[in-house]
Amino acid sequence: MAKISTPLKLLGRGRRPARVEESAILLALASPVLVVDADNQIVYVNDATEQFFRLSANQLVDQRLADFIPDDSPLFSLLSQVRAHGNSMSDHGVTLETPRIGTRDVTIEVAPIADSDGQVAICIHERSVALQFHQQLTFRGAARSVTAMAAMLAHEVKNPLSGIRGAAQLLEQSVQDPGDQELTTLIRDETDRICALVDRMEVFSDQRPMPRGPVNIHLVLDHVRKVAKTGFARQHRFVEQYDPSLPAVLGNRDLLIQIFLNLVKNASEALPEEGGEITLSTAYKHGIRLAVPGSRSSFDLPLVISVTDNGPGIPDDLRQNLFDPFVTTKQNGSGLGLALVAKIVGDHGGIIEVDSQPKRTVFRVMLPMAPEEMGSDPVARLLPVEAE
Repeated sequence: MAKISTPLKLLGRGRRPARVEESAILLALASPVLVVDADNQIVYVNDATEQFFRLSANQLVDQRLADFIPDDSPLFSLLSQVRAHGNSMSDHGVTLETPRIGTRDVTIEVAPIADSDGQVAICIHERSVALQFHQQLTFRGAARSVTAMAAMLAHEVKNPLSGIRGAAQLLEQSVQDPGDQELTTLIRDETDRICALVDRMEVFSDQRPMPRGPVNIHLVLDHVRKVAKTGFARQHRFVEQYDPSLPAVLGNRDLLIQIFLNLVKNASEALPEEGGEITLSTAYKHGIRLAVPGSRSSFDLPLVISVTDNGPGIPDDLRQNLFDPFVTTKQNGSGLGLALVAKIVGDHGGIIEVDSQPKRTVFRVMLPMAPEEMGSDPVARLLPVEAE
């Protein structure tokens, strides 16, 4: 972390220091950066810190750090060590838990600021870059594997099933014993059930270009909330935390509804009958880029849409394969809902991530922004779309 030669305490109590170059650098960082004085009073925050704590700079600056982070947090021990030794230090795998931000697994870097009367800079990384990269590759791979499986099922399974069903029908007409007729009916019914499953899988093999345009994601989320509240999530509380200045998403409105309806439905099914809460939030986050496979190009994914629930969390043994087909915790689930979500997000050129601890599971969808020349989507069609 670069050292700041000018004591921030002398730069005023506002969010931006007097020296423009220092302000521009810190404000541009995607990771939360804050500075505390010798008494652990906050004297500076950048924009990412405001997003992390969900508070404005005016609400953070001049306040005690212990007002926002429990005083038994490893962060305070790290601050004491840095002041005692005068060296930069970091701690990986730290859990920060507060009522406002929930539970976050983070890496914390702390560095003393030279000639500043005990001021210390704190940088917070929500997760390691390596872990994010691994998850992105995992979810991309899940979408590709589902597509390949769907194509194989459509071509290699349905034709033999048709022959089996036809043979069962012929047998049913020739046998006289009621027990034998019951068996042929069972064969026919089970064949129909497998064919219906293959039909559901065929949506994954659709490689036609997806029509996309500017979509107001808040209208999409509002529609999803209304559908959920009148049906499967009527007993749960919804919280909306939207960035009103968020630009339009480059996407397909009906497919975006399908993404978030599936995520909200999964969240609802994980919640208890009493006290269940689902939070829908949007944010603009700098610095998220996705590389295009097979090329050196990449594009920005600044729009982050999150679905959070306060359920028991995802079991550890399922977390790494959550988006693979047929992986489910539901007794009668097919395990295709999240696999379909992964494919549709991938078709949009986006990324989906999941963080899960008890009482806080977050699905984050990162999507591209519609180019300015495409305009906006102030009025959207409200068509019902069924959740998978």
